[in-house]
Amino acid sequence: MNGAVPMPELSFGLADPAKAMTMSGREQLEAIVAGRLPAPPIVATMQQWIGEIGEGRIVFLADPHPRYLNPMGLIHGGWTMALLDSALGCAVQSLLTVGESYVSLGTEVKFIRPIHADTGQLRCEAQVESRGGRTATASGRVTDRDGRLFATGTTTCFLSKG
Repeated sequence: MNGAVPMPELSFGLADPAKAMTMSGREQLEAIVAGRLPAPPIVATMQQWIGEIGEGRIVFLADPHPRYLNPMGLIHGGWTMALLDSALGCAVQSLLTVGESYVSLGTEVKFIRPIHADTGQLRCEAQVESRGGRTATASGRVTDRDGRLFATGTTTCFLSKG
């Protein structure tokens, strides 16, 4: 994993919803990265974490590992789908105002090439394509350190206040 960024030391758990809802979506994500809020347990399970945060944009980094192999000896598609789902949702989350939340209405993933346990660290960049009063859409790409494309995805999220 030449040039790989190690997963940061994080505490894992669930944030107090009352505390989290006093922050914007981007503030929540930044608090997780800074350790002021716990990272969701799935981060430890899947070895996928936030590398960069912007307005309507996020980058996740992820380390494929033999524990994610399917019976064909490839990284299971569900692992890649989870990476895209997390990045797409967090891109939307980065635009939420205080007291606002979201839930995915649908996510679509296209697999371009297989991921192997020795592929090396992957990068999943997602950005919001549109944000209205009730829905937001985002798209994302999973690439390796050489820029090779492994998967793409899109999502539509339902936004709610309170």
